[in-house]
Amino acid sequence: MKTRIKNGRVINPKTSFDEIADVVIAEGKIIAVGSAPDGFNADQTIDASGQYVFPGIIDLSARLREPGFDYKATIASETQAAASAGITTLCCPPDTAPVIDSPAVVEMINHLAEQSGKARVVIIGALSKQLEGSQISEMSALKAAGVVGVGNGLRQIKNTLVMRRALEYASSHNLTVFLFAEDPWLRGNGSAHEGAISTRMGLEGVPEIAEVIAVARDLALIEQTGVRAHFCQLSTAKAKAKIARAQSEGLSVTVDVSAHQLHLTDMDIGDFDPMYHVRPPLRSIRDRDALRQGIKENSVGVICSDHQPHDEDAKDGPFSVTEPGISSIDTLLPLTMRLVADGVLTLQEALASLTYKPAEILGLDLGTIEPGATADIVVYDPNAFWTLTPETMNSAGKNSPFLGWEFDGKVMKTFLEGRLVYSRD
Repeated sequence: MKTRIKNGRVINPKTSFDEIADVVIAEGKIIAVGSAPDGFNADQTIDASGQYVFPGIIDLSARLREPGFDYKATIASETQAAASAGITTLCCPPDTAPVIDSPAVVEMINHLAEQSGKARVVIIGALSKQLEGSQISEMSALKAAGVVGVGNGLRQIKNTLVMRRALEYASSHNLTVFLFAEDPWLRGNGSAHEGAISTRMGLEGVPEIAEVIAVARDLALIEQTGVRAHFCQLSTAKAKAKIARAQSEGLSVTVDVSAHQLHLTDMDIGDFDPMYHVRPPLRSIRDRDALRQGIKENSVGVICSDHQPHDEDAKDGPFSVTEPGISSIDTLLPLTMRLVADGVLTLQEALASLTYKPAEILGLDLGTIEPGATADIVVYDPNAFWTLTPETMNSAGKNSPFLGWEFDGKVMKTFLEGRLVYSRD
């Protein structure tokens, strides 16, 4: 279908473009930004006056719960939720059931995503077999099946020699390694940030050094092996400082942070609400502010949702024994735009962290609005006010600490490869 989106404020962070213009789409591609080519006749015209038009969002961490946990959510439900939230590409971590350590599982997920057709799903394969950390996975077969990188999910490879060999093998196949940095012994059974709040509440704490030591080890191995690496869901100021230093010395490492870590702190868990139980835990105000600064200075390049939808039972119990995680597809864009409203980020900085920067990490030619680019496009009304409630959440998971928050700005339409996959009208 040939489409013309007219009169919108087109924002393309990759090229710093920000003007009132038309976007012209045909055969899944953007063919013009500005005037339509001679002889072009649109099948549909969308008036985006007073609205933003920007590239589709790319989310670097979204657990879709299928296969293995489809009682929590499914690929169909979560890709539909993604489309309504302006997310056109979702990155699925390897800790499904079965684990994504074989081409067969990759093919199954791809098939389910294609059936849904609402968002593109790209896959991170397992770094070790069954994520057990003892044997390296068949990375060559996983790459041939189309994975965008490899990682070990939330589980650590404790044996440093196995980790070194895994990184060397990934490097030999030109695969990005996605790392969740957490020392398992220092974490123990902790459920909250180690500090005054956890002590007062009687909760076992997770010290910041659990992340710092894991980052230090991995940085040394990255330097040794030359692998391209990405740190997922960073949470502490000291770990960010270590990575920023490594980046300044030329190490090929990138970082993302969960949107909720840029707003919430350990002070928010004061009433034992399990909705605030996340991993890594909500950290101190100092950590939150350092991560915000990391986005501005580009040591932290990407904001992700770290989407983890749960059923009601998973969050029903004492804080420390409930399952960690937030259903956050619905709030990735609103929370990022809140940083703009609060003066933390510019609009260009905020959208860059959601679009072309994650595309570059994944090695995908996405995240931009310019002629020849894939037509993944969001039409967004900055003046649409709404409140997050279980009814306004589109994800199957309703586990969010942001219930009751008021947001300004709403996705009106989402295009995936030129197809209209969501319309609020």
